[in-house]
Amino acid sequence: MAVPKHNESKAKTRSRRAHKDKLEEPTFNFCPECFAPKRPHRVCLECGHYQTQGMDEAQQIIEVWEV
Repeated sequence: MAVPKHNESKAKTRSRRAHKDKLEEPTFNFCPECFAPKRPHRVCLECGHYQTQGMDEAQQIIEVWEV
């Protein structure tokens, strides 16, 4: 196992970890049916459209995943 020869300063440690704390802004796409903003790969909350399927087929997919 590797053992460090010298202590790493607090500044160096915090600098290395700094990028992990950043939050990214969520990505949004527009529904092709009603043009409402929605998250990618998810059912549209306004009209229930999911990719090429309507609300009935999308509801069946959701039910399968909930079981």
